[in-house]
Amino acid sequence: MSALRPLLLLLLLLCPGPGPGPGSEAKVTRSCAETRQVLGARGYSLSLLPPALISGEHLRVCPQEYTCCSSETEQRLTREAEDTFRGLVEESGSFLVHTLAARHRKFDEFFRELLSASERSLAQLFSRSYGRLYAQHAPIFSGLFSRLRGHYGGTSGGLDDTLADFWAQLLERAFPLLHPQYSFPPDYLLCLTRLASAADGSLQPFGDSPRRLRLQITRALVAARALIQGLATGRDVVSTALKVSMSEGCSRAVMRLTGCPLCRGVPSLPPCRGFCLNVARGCLSSGGLEPDWGGYLDALLLLAERLQGPFSFELAAESIGVKISEALMFLQENSVGVSSQVFQGCGGPHPAPARTRRAPAPWEETGRLWTSAGVEEERPTTAAGTNLPRLVWELRERLGRVRGFWAGLPLSVCGDPRMAADISQEATPCWTGAGRGRYLPPVVGSSLAEQVSNPELEVDISGPDLPTRRRRLQLRAATARMRAAALGHDLDLQDMDEDASGSGGGQHYADDWMAGTAAVAPPARPPRPPRRDSPGGKGGGGSRYNQGRSRGGGPPAAFHTHPILILFLPVLALLGPR
Repeated sequence: MSALRPLLLLLLLLCPGPGPGPGSEAKVTRSCAETRQVLGARGYSLSLLPPALISGEHLRVCPQEYTCCSSETEQRLTREAEDTFRGLVEESGSFLVHTLAARHRKFDEFFRELLSASERSLAQLFSRSYGRLYAQHAPIFSGLFSRLRGHYGGTSGGLDDTLADFWAQLLERAFPLLHPQYSFPPDYLLCLTRLASAADGSLQPFGDSPRRLRLQITRALVAARALIQGLATGRDVVSTALKVSMSEGCSRAVMRLTGCPLCRGVPSLPPCRGFCLNVARGCLSSGGLEPDWGGYLDALLLLAERLQGPFSFELAAESIGVKISEALMFLQENSVGVSSQVFQGCGGPHPAPARTRRAPAPWEETGRLWTSAGVEEERPTTAAGTNLPRLVWELRERLGRVRGFWAGLPLSVCGDPRMAADISQEATPCWTGAGRGRYLPPVVGSSLAEQVSNPELEVDISGPDLPTRRRRLQLRAATARMRAAALGHDLDLQDMDEDASGSGGGQHYADDWMAGTAAVAPPARPPRPPRRDSPGGKGGGGSRYNQGRSRGGGPPAAFHTHPILILFLPVLALLGPR
């Protein structure tokens, strides 16, 4: 037996002892040198960091075993872990916020530039065609564009009223120019505009141009405004949603994920990827914007396609001057019939006194009319040289990258090396929350319902919190507004109607852009008197000029047009658009 003793001692020395179990890294090395080096570089006072592992009974989040952290150090690491997690979430969503903000800015600049280009084009062409006459009445046209910008920006009232007021003012200025031998006091002009705005539509001094302009510019402006508002809403909602509200359970889980390895003296040991995914999905499950996010993106793209197709904002802006020119041409070409109807409905006007009778406009100012056939311009572009098809293409391309953003947000967060080990190192030991090893609990999905089995933190699966519900409602409202605008509805006007009368119904613009569908006239509106008070009192004008016959019971007043205009009518017919 004595001869075997040296052999037994040799075997005991060569045989390995029991392998390391959970927490054995603390037993192998009781030094906190690595932790002190890392935290010292972050600004921690070394006097608060023990040089060797101490008992962890005072810890509230990390395992209460051997530790390098005091209570104060653990609390500070918890706050830093929260800040790191929030920063990674915001950083992951910065591209999305920037995309929505940049698209909003570019589309807004483009739409406003189109309106300004249309106004400049109209001013140049009308100045060349009408000269001094246009200069005298330019405030009517500048006022129209000012109110169109206000409607686009959501600061003015209904667009129908804006256009009706413009046509009424234009008629009040243009009709007396056809009859310089007559005097038209305010009462007579009030009767004229009332007659033109009658519900039966018997008097159409500008032909069908007002209806076509209203249809084209209204649906384009409604769609453009809904797109801009939708992009702004998405930008703001996403920006606030990325500011994560950390619950106590989430805060403790993030600390166990990234802070506790420091307290255990193994700061270089990366957290397990499955561990990170469970923590991130549990913290983010109730604050995302799914399932409303996909519908919001679809509505944005649908409306953008409409704006470069049937609801083309470019064509609508270009058509403003064309439609107004066509309306003035119609008034001059049909001045005999229009004047006869006016004199029948409002009575014969008084002759102008000889000393104040207006001289006829010079031939070169009244005779040359701008026609759309004689003008060819390039499509408007912004200062950057972009156009609507390019803007829509860029929007489609960028939104395609962020469609699955909220479902993939936990993966983005856990892709940071501070949060988890690289996916290529899944087979190597990592931090499990208790020590070095392999992460064995199942990894749950991203939905709120799946968090009931999350092993890392308790999640309230009854539903999202109040701020998240508000954000989702904002996103749904923007989606509904954009889908309605793509169909020709103005939900903003519906809201105003409901506030005013409680009836709702909104406003719908005829869909005569659809191929094979006949144009449908908009619903008849009740006659709306002009917003101009007569000298005799509010709404009291026109009483002297509303008889069907002239004073004295005779036949209607005879129509007298200046000889120059009579001679010019055949020329207009030849020069008009073919």
